[in-house]
Amino acid sequence: MRPRDLALAVLVVIVWGVNFAVIKTGVAEVPPLLLGALRFLLAACPAVFFLRAPKVPWQLYLAYGMTISVGQFAFLFSAIHVGMPSGLASLVLQSQAFFTMLFAALWLKEGWRTSQLVGLLLAACGLALIGSAHGVSMPLLGFLLTVAAASLWAAGNIVTRAVAACGPINQLAFVVWASLVPPLPFLALSLLIEGRPAMAAALSDFSLRSFAAVAYLAWAATLLGYGLWTRLLSRYPANQVAPFSLLVPVVGLTTGWLVFDEVLRPVHLAGGVLLMLGLAVNLFTTRLLGWARARP
Repeated sequence: MRPRDLALAVLVVIVWGVNFAVIKTGVAEVPPLLLGALRFLLAACPAVFFLRAPKVPWQLYLAYGMTISVGQFAFLFSAIHVGMPSGLASLVLQSQAFFTMLFAALWLKEGWRTSQLVGLLLAACGLALIGSAHGVSMPLLGFLLTVAAASLWAAGNIVTRAVAACGPINQLAFVVWASLVPPLPFLALSLLIEGRPAMAAALSDFSLRSFAAVAYLAWAATLLGYGLWTRLLSRYPANQVAPFSLLVPVVGLTTGWLVFDEVLRPVHLAGGVLLMLGLAVNLFTTRLLGWARARP
């Protein structure tokens, strides 16, 4: 990977890692479902006026918007709102890789390699350890909502496979146009669950801090992050780019510690190590075996 592209990969890791602390800042002043609506409204507008919509069936726009956007972030924002530590959320959310494996096996009939099963077992043990340590520092509801967010991200990954089957497209343009889907469902959910008074109070007292959080989530985490990530995937093999996602929880945990004084308990740390080890086994085992077999 060229030095410039390596720097861009590190930038994406930092942007996505800091994203969790920004979410915690945002939900402190804006109800989580309303925050989701504002995020995607700002991600779509004005960008839709400058990018042509890719030729993808409208059903895929809808499916992507309802899974990876509404589903994932409704659960994730709500999890952090009810007290899930931002750093721990960045770690638990990585379980999406294994939910993707499960859904791909169920819906796409993809088989599993032994290394994937080992990785899945390690990750499951890690999640069980993290979940068993619920209490004041990590509410069980926050943990369960984060796991639900990971499962919806994984469902969105299956939709992304279907989008890829439509042929080469501008992925950033697709993300921008798919961002037109979430605002209305988010607003409806906010009205139903959070209520009109809470929405009105948040909007009437909307501060510069709240706008900065929404702007970061929309422009940095969504447009810049996905735009650079798509560029890297278009230039390099996926197995060369994907491992950088393992660094996102490192940035997320560090940011949570620096900004909010979040500290992992030993059981959280042990569970996190197992989860990340499972991800590493899933990403690297086949590549290492191929390298070993290629040696004389």
